[in-house]
Amino acid sequence: MTKAHLKPLNKQVIVITGATSGIGLAVARRAAKAGANVFLIARGEKDLRALCEELQATGARAAWAIADVADFDALSEAADKCQRLFGGFDTWVNNAGVSIFGPIRETTLEDQRRLFETNYWGVVNGSLVAAERLRTRPWGGAIINVGSILSDAPMPVQGVYSASKHAVKGFTNALRMEIMRDQAPISLSLVKPAALDTPYSRHARNLTGYAVHNPQPVYATHVAADTVLYCAVHPIREITVGGGGRLIASLYNALPGVAEPLLARFAPSLMRDKGSAYAPDDDGLYDPTEDGLDEEVHYPMVRQFSALAEVRKHPGIAAGVLAVLAGVGLATLLLNQRTGPTRYESLRGRLNPRGWVDADGLRGRFEDLAESVRRGVAEAGDRAHDLTDDARDRGGRWLKQTQKSSRKALKKHGRTARRYAEDAGDYAKTHAKEGGALIALATIAAAIGAAALDARRPDSRLRNIGRF
Repeated sequence: MTKAHLKPLNKQVIVITGATSGIGLAVARRAAKAGANVFLIARGEKDLRALCEELQATGARAAWAIADVADFDALSEAADKCQRLFGGFDTWVNNAGVSIFGPIRETTLEDQRRLFETNYWGVVNGSLVAAERLRTRPWGGAIINVGSILSDAPMPVQGVYSASKHAVKGFTNALRMEIMRDQAPISLSLVKPAALDTPYSRHARNLTGYAVHNPQPVYATHVAADTVLYCAVHPIREITVGGGGRLIASLYNALPGVAEPLLARFAPSLMRDKGSAYAPDDDGLYDPTEDGLDEEVHYPMVRQFSALAEVRKHPGIAAGVLAVLAGVGLATLLLNQRTGPTRYESLRGRLNPRGWVDADGLRGRFEDLAESVRRGVAEAGDRAHDLTDDARDRGGRWLKQTQKSSRKALKKHGRTARRYAEDAGDYAKTHAKEGGALIALATIAAAIGAAALDARRPDSRLRNIGRF
Protein backbone atom coordinates (compact mmCIF):
# COMPACT_ATOMS: atom_id res chain seq x y z
CA MET A 1 0.00 0.00 0.00
CA THR A 2 1.33 3.44 -0.96
CA LYS A 3 1.53 5.53 2.16
CA ALA A 4 -0.59 8.68 2.36
CA HIS A 5 1.31 11.88 3.12
CA LEU A 6 -1.01 13.64 5.55
CA LYS A 7 -0.46 17.39 5.85
CA PRO A 8 -0.61 19.46 9.02
CA LEU A 9 -4.07 20.79 9.82
CA ASN A 10 -3.22 24.37 8.88
CA LYS A 11 -2.45 23.21 5.34
CA GLN A 12 -5.46 20.97 4.84
CA VAL A 13 -8.89 21.29 3.27
CA ILE A 14 -11.37 19.24 5.32
CA VAL A 15 -14.83 18.16 4.16
CA ILE A 16 -17.34 17.42 6.96
CA THR A 17 -20.76 15.85 6.54
CA GLY A 18 -23.37 16.45 9.24
CA ALA A 19 -21.44 19.64 9.99
CA THR A 20 -24.16 21.62 11.79
CA SER A 21 -24.62 19.50 14.94
CA GLY A 22 -22.74 17.44 17.51
CA ILE A 23 -19.39 15.96 16.49
CA GLY A 24 -19.45 17.49 13.00
CA LEU A 25 -19.99 20.97 14.41
CA ALA A 26 -17.16 20.54 16.94
CA VAL A 27 -14.82 19.25 14.21
CA ALA A 28 -15.64 22.23 11.95
CA ARG A 29 -14.97 24.79 14.67
CA ARG A 30 -11.74 23.18 15.85
CA ALA A 31 -10.40 22.59 12.35
CA ALA A 32 -11.05 26.24 11.43
CA LYS A 33 -9.36 27.37 14.66
CA ALA A 34 -6.32 25.23 13.75
CA GLY A 35 -6.04 27.03 10.40
CA ALA A 36 -7.64 24.46 8.10
CA ASN A 37 -10.00 25.33 5.25
CA VAL A 38 -13.35 23.70 5.90
CA PHE A 39 -16.11 22.64 3.54
CA LEU A 40 -19.43 21.99 5.28
CA ILE A 41 -22.14 19.58 4.12
CA ALA A 42 -25.58 19.17 5.73
CA ARG A 43 -29.28 19.16 4.86
CA GLY A 44 -30.30 22.45 6.53
CA GLU A 45 -29.43 25.61 4.61
CA LYS A 46 -30.11 27.98 7.50
CA ASP A 47 -27.67 26.34 9.91
CA LEU A 48 -25.09 25.86 7.15
CA ARG A 49 -25.12 29.53 6.25
CA ALA A 50 -24.94 30.59 9.90
CA LEU A 51 -22.01 28.30 10.65
CA CYS A 52 -20.11 29.38 7.56
CA GLU A 53 -20.50 33.05 8.52
CA GLU A 54 -19.39 32.25 12.09
CA LEU A 55 -16.20 30.61 10.89
CA GLN A 56 -15.42 33.29 8.33
CA ALA A 57 -15.80 35.89 11.05
CA THR A 58 -12.84 34.30 12.85
CA GLY A 59 -10.67 34.62 9.73
CA ALA A 60 -11.09 31.03 8.51
CA ARG A 61 -11.83 30.03 4.93
CA ALA A 62 -15.13 28.13 4.82
CA ALA A 63 -17.74 27.12 2.26
CA TRP A 64 -20.82 24.95 2.28
CA ALA A 65 -23.13 22.79 0.17
CA ILE A 66 -26.59 21.41 0.82
CA ALA A 67 -26.68 17.64 0.34
CA ASP A 68 -28.32 14.57 1.79
CA VAL A 69 -25.61 11.96 2.29
CA ALA A 70 -28.07 9.29 1.15
CA ASP A 71 -27.95 10.91 -2.32
CA PHE A 72 -24.73 9.87 -4.11
CA ASP A 73 -25.16 12.44 -6.90
CA ALA A 74 -25.70 15.27 -4.42
CA LEU A 75 -22.48 14.33 -2.60
CA SER A 76 -20.59 14.18 -5.89
CA GLU A 77 -21.78 17.70 -6.76
CA ALA A 78 -20.68 18.92 -3.34
CA ALA A 79 -17.24 17.39 -3.88
CA ASP A 80 -16.99 19.07 -7.26
CA LYS A 81 -17.86 22.41 -5.66
CA CYS A 82 -15.10 21.90 -3.10
CA GLN A 83 -12.74 21.11 -5.97
CA ARG A 84 -13.59 24.41 -7.69
CA LEU A 85 -13.29 26.54 -4.54
CA PHE A 86 -10.29 24.98 -2.80
CA GLY A 87 -8.63 22.87 -5.50
CA GLY A 88 -9.70 19.63 -3.84
CA PHE A 89 -9.61 18.30 -0.29
CA ASP A 90 -7.18 16.40 1.94
CA THR A 91 -9.56 14.86 4.51
CA TRP A 92 -13.18 13.71 4.22
CA VAL A 93 -15.13 13.14 7.45
CA ASN A 94 -18.26 10.95 7.20
CA ASN A 95 -20.12 12.09 10.30
CA ALA A 96 -23.82 12.48 9.37
CA GLY A 97 -26.15 10.16 11.25
CA VAL A 98 -29.64 9.71 12.71
CA SER A 99 -31.08 7.35 15.32
CA ILE A 100 -34.25 5.62 16.52
CA PHE A 101 -35.08 4.80 20.13
CA GLY A 102 -37.52 1.93 20.41
CA PRO A 103 -37.98 -1.85 20.05
CA ILE A 104 -37.11 -3.27 16.64
CA ARG A 105 -40.51 -4.98 16.30
CA GLU A 106 -42.24 -1.63 16.84
CA THR A 107 -40.08 0.21 14.28
CA THR A 108 -41.53 0.30 10.78
CA LEU A 109 -39.46 -1.06 7.92
CA GLU A 110 -39.69 2.35 6.26
CA ASP A 111 -38.05 4.01 9.26
CA GLN A 112 -35.39 1.32 9.45
CA ARG A 113 -34.55 1.75 5.77
CA ARG A 114 -34.36 5.52 6.19
CA LEU A 115 -31.95 5.17 9.09
CA PHE A 116 -29.73 2.88 7.01
CA GLU A 117 -29.91 5.33 4.09
CA THR A 118 -28.25 7.95 6.27
CA ASN A 119 -26.04 5.98 8.65
CA TYR A 120 -24.81 3.24 6.33
CA TRP A 121 -25.35 4.40 2.74
CA GLY A 122 -24.27 7.90 3.70
CA VAL A 123 -20.90 6.51 4.79
CA VAL A 124 -20.68 4.34 1.66
CA ASN A 125 -21.49 7.24 -0.67
CA GLY A 126 -19.11 9.62 1.08
CA SER A 127 -16.28 7.08 1.18
CA LEU A 128 -16.60 6.24 -2.53
CA VAL A 129 -16.79 9.90 -3.57
CA ALA A 130 -13.75 10.75 -1.45
CA ALA A 131 -11.71 7.71 -2.46
CA GLU A 132 -12.11 8.36 -6.18
CA ARG A 133 -10.75 11.88 -5.79
CA LEU A 134 -8.04 11.20 -3.23
CA ARG A 135 -6.46 8.33 -5.15
CA THR A 136 -5.61 10.72 -8.00
CA ARG A 137 -3.76 13.16 -5.74
CA PRO A 138 0.01 12.50 -5.53
CA TRP A 139 0.03 12.77 -1.72
CA GLY A 140 -3.37 11.14 -1.19
CA GLY A 141 -5.36 11.96 1.92
CA ALA A 142 -7.55 10.64 4.74
CA ILE A 143 -11.09 9.32 5.03
CA ILE A 144 -12.50 9.26 8.55
CA ASN A 145 -15.73 7.37 9.27
CA VAL A 146 -17.48 8.17 12.54
CA GLY A 147 -18.98 4.94 13.84
CA SER A 148 -20.00 4.03 17.37
CA ILE A 149 -19.01 1.82 20.26
CA LEU A 150 -22.40 0.17 19.66
CA SER A 151 -20.80 -1.55 16.66
CA ASP A 152 -18.94 -3.67 19.25
CA ALA A 153 -21.75 -4.01 21.81
CA PRO A 154 -25.35 -3.69 20.51
CA MET A 155 -27.83 -2.07 22.83
CA PRO A 156 -31.54 -2.78 23.30
CA VAL A 157 -33.87 0.14 22.49
CA GLN A 158 -31.20 1.24 19.96
CA GLY A 159 -31.17 -2.01 18.00
CA VAL A 160 -31.60 -0.52 14.51
CA TYR A 161 -28.93 2.11 15.16
CA SER A 162 -26.55 -0.57 16.49
CA ALA A 163 -27.12 -2.65 13.36
CA SER A 164 -26.29 0.30 11.10
CA LYS A 165 -23.04 0.95 12.98
CA HIS A 166 -22.13 -2.73 12.69
CA ALA A 167 -22.58 -2.31 8.94
CA VAL A 168 -20.39 0.82 8.95
CA LYS A 169 -17.61 -1.04 10.73
CA GLY A 170 -17.74 -3.98 8.32
CA PHE A 171 -17.78 -1.70 5.28
CA THR A 172 -14.87 0.41 6.58
CA ASN A 173 -12.67 -2.60 7.24
CA ALA A 174 -13.47 -4.16 3.86
CA LEU A 175 -12.83 -0.91 1.98
CA ARG A 176 -9.52 -0.47 3.79
CA MET A 177 -8.33 -3.86 2.53
CA GLU A 178 -9.32 -2.96 -1.04
CA ILE A 179 -7.40 0.31 -0.72
CA MET A 180 -4.37 -1.71 0.40
CA ARG A 181 -4.76 -4.06 -2.55
CA ASP A 182 -4.98 -1.13 -4.98
CA GLN A 183 -2.01 0.56 -3.28
CA ALA A 184 -3.90 3.84 -3.14
CA PRO A 185 -2.38 6.64 -0.99
CA ILE A 186 -5.40 6.82 1.33
CA SER A 187 -5.61 6.51 5.12
CA LEU A 188 -8.98 5.10 6.26
CA SER A 189 -9.84 5.47 9.97
CA LEU A 190 -12.84 4.40 12.04
CA VAL A 191 -13.62 6.50 15.12
CA LYS A 192 -15.96 4.83 17.63
CA PRO A 193 -17.30 7.26 20.24
CA ALA A 194 -19.08 6.17 23.40
CA ALA A 195 -21.91 8.28 24.85
CA LEU A 196 -21.29 11.97 24.08
CA ASP A 197 -22.79 15.25 25.22
CA THR A 198 -24.55 15.99 21.89
CA PRO A 199 -28.18 16.60 20.77
CA TYR A 200 -28.14 13.01 19.46
CA SER A 201 -31.08 11.83 21.58
CA ARG A 202 -33.12 14.97 20.81
CA HIS A 203 -32.75 14.46 17.06
CA ALA A 204 -33.61 10.73 17.23
CA ARG A 205 -37.05 9.30 16.52
CA ASN A 206 -38.45 8.20 19.87
CA LEU A 207 -40.88 5.27 20.03
CA THR A 208 -40.44 4.45 23.73
CA GLY A 209 -43.15 6.73 25.17
CA TYR A 210 -40.71 8.54 27.48
CA ALA A 211 -37.80 10.96 27.17
CA VAL A 212 -34.40 9.36 26.62
CA HIS A 213 -30.78 10.34 26.99
CA ASN A 214 -27.32 8.77 26.86
CA PRO A 215 -26.43 6.76 29.96
CA GLN A 216 -23.33 7.63 31.94
CA PRO A 217 -20.42 7.94 31.52
CA VAL A 218 -20.85 10.80 29.02
CA TYR A 219 -17.89 12.50 27.33
CA ALA A 220 -17.60 16.03 25.99
CA THR A 221 -18.08 16.49 22.25
CA HIS A 222 -14.65 18.05 21.78
CA VAL A 223 -13.02 14.81 22.98
CA ALA A 224 -14.35 13.00 19.89
CA ALA A 225 -13.68 16.01 17.63
CA ASP A 226 -10.03 16.19 18.70
CA THR A 227 -9.68 12.47 17.96
CA VAL A 228 -11.15 12.93 14.48
CA LEU A 229 -8.69 15.73 13.72
CA TYR A 230 -5.82 13.64 15.07
CA CYS A 231 -6.73 10.93 12.55
CA ALA A 232 -6.61 13.59 9.81
CA VAL A 233 -2.90 14.01 10.50
CA HIS A 234 -1.93 10.54 11.79
CA PRO A 235 -3.02 7.33 10.01
CA ILE A 236 -4.88 5.34 12.68
CA ARG A 237 -6.86 2.27 11.71
CA GLU A 238 -9.47 2.28 14.49
CA ILE A 239 -9.83 4.18 17.74
CA THR A 240 -12.39 4.24 20.56
CA VAL A 241 -13.32 7.43 22.41
CA GLY A 242 -14.50 6.75 25.96
CA GLY A 243 -13.27 4.07 28.32
CA GLY A 244 -16.77 3.44 29.72
CA GLY A 245 -18.06 2.28 26.36
CA ARG A 246 -14.93 0.22 25.77
CA LEU A 247 -15.47 -1.53 29.10
CA ILE A 248 -19.03 -2.52 28.17
CA ALA A 249 -17.90 -3.69 24.73
CA SER A 250 -15.10 -5.78 26.24
CA LEU A 251 -17.54 -7.42 28.65
CA TYR A 252 -19.91 -8.16 25.80
CA ASN A 253 -17.17 -9.66 23.60
CA ALA A 254 -15.68 -11.72 26.43
CA LEU A 255 -18.88 -12.88 28.14
CA PRO A 256 -21.88 -12.34 25.86
CA GLY A 257 -23.94 -14.83 27.85
CA VAL A 258 -23.55 -12.60 30.90
CA ALA A 259 -23.66 -9.19 29.19
CA GLU A 260 -26.82 -9.72 27.15
CA PRO A 261 -29.14 -10.49 30.10
CA LEU A 262 -27.69 -7.53 32.02
CA LEU A 263 -28.14 -5.12 29.11
CA ALA A 264 -31.64 -6.45 28.40
CA ARG A 265 -32.62 -5.82 32.02
CA PHE A 266 -30.94 -2.51 32.85
CA ALA A 267 -30.15 -0.62 29.61
CA PRO A 268 -33.72 0.64 28.95
CA SER A 269 -34.03 2.11 32.43
CA LEU A 270 -30.57 3.70 32.21
CA MET A 271 -31.55 5.46 28.97
CA ARG A 272 -34.75 6.89 30.43
CA ASP A 273 -34.56 10.63 31.12
CA LYS A 274 -36.95 11.29 33.98
CA GLY A 275 -36.10 14.99 34.09
CA SER A 276 -37.19 15.87 30.56
CA ALA A 277 -40.51 16.05 28.74
CA TYR A 278 -41.46 13.49 26.12
CA ALA A 279 -41.42 14.96 22.56
CA PRO A 280 -41.94 12.10 20.05
CA ASP A 281 -42.51 14.16 16.90
CA ASP A 282 -39.38 16.34 16.96
CA ASP A 283 -36.68 14.32 15.16
CA GLY A 284 -34.39 14.53 12.18
CA LEU A 285 -34.97 11.12 10.63
CA TYR A 286 -36.49 12.49 7.41
CA ASP A 287 -36.18 16.29 7.64
CA PRO A 288 -33.26 18.42 8.86
CA THR A 289 -33.49 19.94 12.32
CA GLU A 290 -32.85 23.65 12.54
CA ASP A 291 -32.77 24.22 16.27
CA GLY A 292 -29.56 26.19 16.26
CA LEU A 293 -25.91 25.21 16.19
CA ASP A 294 -25.84 22.96 19.23
CA GLU A 295 -22.51 21.28 19.80
CA GLU A 296 -23.56 19.95 23.21
CA VAL A 297 -26.56 19.88 25.55
CA HIS A 298 -24.80 20.00 28.92
CA TYR A 299 -25.37 16.78 30.81
CA PRO A 300 -25.10 17.07 34.60
CA MET A 301 -21.73 15.31 34.58
CA VAL A 302 -19.50 15.32 31.48
CA ARG A 303 -15.98 13.94 31.21
CA GLN A 304 -13.56 16.28 29.47
CA PHE A 305 -10.87 13.70 28.78
CA SER A 306 -10.64 10.14 27.45
CA ALA A 307 -7.57 8.36 28.75
CA LEU A 308 -8.23 5.45 26.40
CA ALA A 309 -8.15 7.67 23.31
CA GLU A 310 -5.01 9.49 24.48
CA VAL A 311 -3.19 6.22 25.08
CA ARG A 312 -4.17 5.07 21.60
CA LYS A 313 -2.99 8.34 20.06
CA HIS A 314 0.27 8.51 22.00
CA PRO A 315 1.38 4.94 22.84
CA GLY A 316 5.04 5.91 23.31
CA ILE A 317 4.28 8.70 25.76
CA ALA A 318 1.81 6.49 27.61
CA ALA A 319 4.41 3.73 27.97
CA GLY A 320 6.99 6.25 29.24
CA VAL A 321 4.59 7.70 31.78
CA LEU A 322 3.69 4.24 33.06
CA ALA A 323 7.37 3.35 33.37
CA VAL A 324 8.08 6.55 35.36
CA LEU A 325 5.09 5.97 37.62
CA ALA A 326 6.16 2.39 38.21
CA GLY A 327 9.68 3.54 39.09
CA VAL A 328 8.39 6.20 41.48
CA GLY A 329 6.07 3.69 43.12
CA LEU A 330 8.87 1.15 43.57
CA ALA A 331 11.23 3.77 44.99
CA THR A 332 8.56 4.99 47.40
CA LEU A 333 7.92 1.45 48.56
CA LEU A 334 11.60 0.73 49.17
CA LEU A 335 12.40 4.00 50.90
CA ASN A 336 9.46 3.77 53.29
CA GLN A 337 10.49 0.43 54.80
CA ARG A 338 11.98 0.10 58.29
CA THR A 339 15.53 0.48 57.03
CA GLY A 340 14.59 3.82 55.46
CA PRO A 341 17.26 5.33 53.20
CA THR A 342 19.53 2.30 53.69
CA ARG A 343 16.92 0.05 52.06
CA TYR A 344 18.83 0.03 48.81
CA GLU A 345 22.13 -0.98 50.39
CA SER A 346 20.39 -3.65 52.43
CA LEU A 347 18.64 -5.02 49.37
CA ARG A 348 21.85 -4.98 47.37
CA GLY A 349 23.62 -6.86 50.17
CA ARG A 350 20.88 -9.49 50.12
CA LEU A 351 21.11 -9.87 46.39
CA ASN A 352 24.96 -10.11 46.39
CA PRO A 353 25.87 -13.81 45.96
CA ARG A 354 29.08 -13.33 47.93
CA GLY A 355 27.04 -12.60 51.01
CA TRP A 356 25.01 -15.76 50.73
CA VAL A 357 28.02 -17.96 51.98
CA ASP A 358 30.41 -17.53 54.98
CA ALA A 359 33.64 -18.15 53.07
CA ASP A 360 35.95 -18.11 56.15
CA GLY A 361 33.76 -20.46 58.13
CA LEU A 362 33.41 -22.78 55.16
CA ARG A 363 37.19 -22.81 54.62
CA GLY A 364 37.77 -23.73 58.29
CA ARG A 365 35.24 -26.55 58.03
CA PHE A 366 36.99 -27.95 54.97
CA GLU A 367 40.37 -27.85 56.74
CA ASP A 368 38.96 -29.72 59.78
CA LEU A 369 37.41 -32.30 57.51
CA ALA A 370 40.67 -32.82 55.62
CA GLU A 371 42.65 -33.28 58.87
CA SER A 372 40.09 -35.82 60.09
CA VAL A 373 40.39 -37.73 56.84
CA ARG A 374 44.22 -37.78 57.06
CA ARG A 375 44.11 -39.10 60.62
CA GLY A 376 41.60 -41.77 59.69
CA VAL A 377 43.72 -42.95 56.78
CA ALA A 378 46.86 -43.16 58.96
CA GLU A 379 45.06 -45.15 61.67
CA ALA A 380 43.58 -47.49 59.07
CA GLY A 381 47.08 -48.10 57.66
CA ASP A 382 48.49 -48.94 61.05
CA ARG A 383 45.63 -51.34 61.79
CA ALA A 384 46.08 -53.02 58.42
CA HIS A 385 49.82 -53.50 59.07
CA ASP A 386 49.13 -55.05 62.49
CA LEU A 387 46.47 -57.32 61.03
CA THR A 388 48.87 -58.43 58.29
CA ASP A 389 51.60 -59.47 60.75
CA ASP A 390 49.11 -61.34 62.95
CA ALA A 391 47.60 -63.13 59.94
CA ARG A 392 51.09 -64.17 58.75
CA ASP A 393 51.94 -65.67 62.14
CA ARG A 394 48.65 -67.53 62.41
CA GLY A 395 48.98 -68.84 58.86
CA GLY A 396 52.47 -70.24 59.57
CA ARG A 397 51.35 -72.06 62.69
CA TRP A 398 48.28 -73.52 60.91
CA LEU A 399 50.44 -74.76 58.01
CA LYS A 400 52.87 -76.59 60.32
CA GLN A 401 50.00 -78.21 62.19
CA THR A 402 48.42 -79.32 58.93
CA GLN A 403 51.63 -80.85 57.62
CA LYS A 404 52.15 -82.81 60.88
CA SER A 405 48.55 -84.07 60.88
CA SER A 406 48.84 -85.14 57.23
CA ARG A 407 51.92 -87.27 57.89
CA LYS A 408 50.26 -89.02 60.79
CA ALA A 409 47.10 -89.67 58.73
CA LEU A 410 49.15 -91.12 55.87
CA LYS A 411 51.00 -93.51 58.17
CA LYS A 412 47.81 -94.59 59.93
CA HIS A 413 45.60 -95.13 56.89
CA GLY A 414 48.23 -96.26 54.40
CA ARG A 415 48.42 -99.77 55.85
CA THR A 416 44.60 -100.08 55.73
CA ALA A 417 44.50 -98.98 52.10
CA ARG A 418 47.19 -101.50 51.09
CA ARG A 419 45.24 -104.30 52.79
CA TYR A 420 42.01 -103.36 50.95
CA ALA A 421 43.86 -103.30 47.64
CA GLU A 422 45.34 -106.76 48.16
CA ASP A 423 41.91 -108.21 49.02
CA ALA A 424 40.37 -106.66 45.85
CA GLY A 425 43.13 -108.17 43.70
CA ASP A 426 42.61 -111.63 45.12
CA TYR A 427 38.85 -111.41 44.54
CA ALA A 428 39.36 -110.34 40.93
CA LYS A 429 41.75 -113.23 40.24
CA THR A 430 39.34 -115.69 41.84
CA HIS A 431 36.29 -114.58 39.83
CA ALA A 432 38.02 -113.73 36.53
CA LYS A 433 37.40 -117.16 35.01
CA GLU A 434 33.76 -117.13 36.10
CA GLY A 435 33.23 -113.73 34.61
CA GLY A 436 34.83 -114.74 31.28
CA ALA A 437 32.58 -117.78 30.97
CA LEU A 438 29.49 -115.68 31.68
CA ILE A 439 30.50 -113.18 29.05
CA ALA A 440 31.04 -115.94 26.45
CA LEU A 441 27.61 -117.49 27.12
CA ALA A 442 25.92 -114.11 26.82
CA THR A 443 27.64 -113.46 23.50
CA ILE A 444 26.56 -116.82 22.02
CA ALA A 445 22.94 -116.29 23.14
CA ALA A 446 22.86 -112.81 21.53
CA ALA A 447 24.18 -114.21 18.23
CA ILE A 448 21.54 -116.96 18.15
CA GLY A 449 18.74 -114.43 18.88
CA ALA A 450 19.92 -112.11 16.13
CA ALA A 451 20.02 -115.00 13.59
CA ALA A 452 16.47 -116.01 14.51
CA LEU A 453 15.17 -112.50 14.04
CA ASP A 454 16.93 -112.18 10.72
CA ALA A 455 15.46 -115.43 9.47
CA ARG A 456 11.89 -114.07 9.93
CA ARG A 457 12.49 -111.24 7.49
CA PRO A 458 11.41 -111.83 3.79
CA ASP A 459 14.73 -110.64 2.47
CA SER A 460 16.78 -112.59 5.04
CA ARG A 461 20.29 -113.54 3.97
CA LEU A 462 20.21 -116.73 6.04
CA ARG A 463 17.19 -118.02 4.01
CA ASN A 464 18.98 -117.32 0.79
CA ILE A 465 22.00 -119.26 2.03
CA GLY A 466 19.76 -122.23 3.02
CA ARG A 467 18.06 -122.28 -0.40
CA PHE A 468 21.37 -122.20 -2.10
